Amino acid sequence: MTRVLVLNGPNLGRLGVREPDVYGAASLADLTEAVRGWGAELGLEADVRQTDDEAELIGWLHEAVDARLPVVLNPAAFTHYSYALRDAAAQVTGAGLVLVEVHLSNPLAREAFRRHSAVGPVATGTIAGFGFESYHLALRAVAARLP
Repeated sequence: MTRVLVLNGPNLGRLGVREPDVYGAASLADLTEAVRGWGAELGLEADVRQTDDEAELIGWLHEAVDARLPVVLNPAAFTHYSYALRDAAAQVTGAGLVLVEVHLSNPLAREAFRRHSAVGPVATGTIAGFGFESYHLALRAVAARLP
């Protein structure tokens, strides 16, 4: 099985209690279970992680480059302003690896400040607005691009 890092940024550890009208009632544990199941169906070993720490998220992207691992990345609020995260993501795709930016909600349909992604321009692709299914679609995109 090919290992894929599924990385989640700030506040995603609060799924199920944070703005359930936007993000749903399911928890990060529920998301992790779903992602691992979908990954296994696609021949992927999904290593699901979450952090509220920008430096830790950047370190995980460096790990992906060094270990030659594809990435599904929900940068959450870091999406909109973190050029450090953008530069780390660019290293992933610059190394010829797949990086799919993913969002539970559709940032383009939300507040104006959410409509800019620092990560999107360096990602292989972006999937947004389908709730947990966004991750399923992202994993399918990763699997389709494996050698």
